[in-house]
Amino acid sequence: MKSIKNIKSILVLAILSVISLFFINMSLAANTGTVNVETANLRDTTEENSKILEQLSLNEKVEILENSGNWYKVKAKGITGYIRKDLITVENNKVETATTSTEAVNNEQVQQQNEISTEQIEIELGKQSIAEDTKLKIVPVIQATDIIEVKKGQEVTVIEILNDWVYVQLDTTKGWGRKDKIAKPQKEEEKQPENAEIPQQSPEEKINTKTLYVNSESVNVRKEANSSAEIIATATMNTAVEVISEENGWSRVKVNGKEGYISSSLLSSQKQETSRANVSRKEAETQSTTKQETTSNDGSSVVSTAMKYIGSKYVYGGTTPSGFDCSGFTSYVYKQYGVSLSRTAAGQYSNGTSVNRSDLQVGDLVMFGKSGINHVGIYIGGGKMVHAANSSRGVTTDTINSGYYNSSYVGARRVF
Repeated sequence: MKSIKNIKSILVLAILSVISLFFINMSLAANTGTVNVETANLRDTTEENSKILEQLSLNEKVEILENSGNWYKVKAKGITGYIRKDLITVENNKVETATTSTEAVNNEQVQQQNEISTEQIEIELGKQSIAEDTKLKIVPVIQATDIIEVKKGQEVTVIEILNDWVYVQLDTTKGWGRKDKIAKPQKEEEKQPENAEIPQQSPEEKINTKTLYVNSESVNVRKEANSSAEIIATATMNTAVEVISEENGWSRVKVNGKEGYISSSLLSSQKQETSRANVSRKEAETQSTTKQETTSNDGSSVVSTAMKYIGSKYVYGGTTPSGFDCSGFTSYVYKQYGVSLSRTAAGQYSNGTSVNRSDLQVGDLVMFGKSGINHVGIYIGGGKMVHAANSSRGVTTDTINSGYYNSSYVGARRVF
């Protein structure tokens, strides 16, 4: 009889235990939680590296089924799995311990975020340098699992910004880092003043500048390197100008505080004599200034066209961009301006009018040869010409003031 009573007692206790477990599970099942991070992984087991069943987004609801250490067993989107407690916020007090823990994490986040926000850190997407040693997290939460440690000075790519967190990539690894660890606020003294003066010349330009002098009574300083550009100033004879660079028969200069362009042929390395005879000569030259400037401007256009073909091949007898010889090149360029030149270099020496070497202007034809004329080029200013040199160099530029072309110089012709 006593043993029957004992059996009954055991059965009652067992039934009560089952009922208690049922109500506990029902209580847990009645709890819901909200994802409190941008992305939370729903995993197959309570292992950090277990299979990811689904990724949940910020503010998504989950049904809490069981309490399992640092994890909740939950149901979301019809899928049952495990999610870390710090990634969700429980919405009632039925899981008191877990709720308190989550709130503590959230409070710590808020406190640290407030500390960061006082810095007013601004950061942009793209390349950034780590401000101090830190660890990247799997999700943007203080208690989240660390992925990798990054050192001060390492370069990362910022992919996304979320409040005081940034999602970055280092090599093939991606993770979340605190904004204040990625980039420090810029100090006031480090910021560039809004009205800071921007240098107009690079150090290289400054080093290579030289001083030349205006060699005509009056020349125009233009805004751009072409004859139709706006005139921004004028300069008189022997005015010193600072030449910054030279290209296509034009000199980029700085004169009287202004920067612009002057035709290179109107500048000399030395000041001009100012005797009465020279003044009379200059007065005579001034009378034809308009004509000379027009000629120079036409020559500049020719040079601009000729320079486009630098790098073209040299072909004996060639007259097209697929291959030029020296006279074929000059003929082709001038033909684009309605001028027909003789086919050979010697023949072109009879075209146009003769020009003294000291009076060369951009666009003039320059001829060379040791016994007769056998080569021709187009003068581009600064003692240089553009020409179809030979089969190994093609169309290129060379100086005429030294070497072979200096010693074999024959003369020049002005076609316009």
